Amino acid sequence: MTSFKTIGRIHSLDGQEGEITVLSERTDGDQKIYTVDYKGVKCTAIFNVFVNRYYVDYVQKDVMSSNC
Repeated sequence: MTSFKTIGRIHSLDGQEGEITVLSERTDGDQKIYTVDYKGVKCTAIFNVFVNRYYVDYVQKDVMSSNC
């Protein structure tokens, strides 16, 4: 996967939008989990196909420990 920049909703900032860089993806069951960079901090994210948005630092913090 090639990294790319896009807009994501930052969960710990009450859903505010911000520019993120999607770095990688992995699959957990049927769910794809993404590793993203937000202002120099690596976080996990999921992608919601219905609204075409990434939701950053979404519950699964087992990949990285961060406070996005």
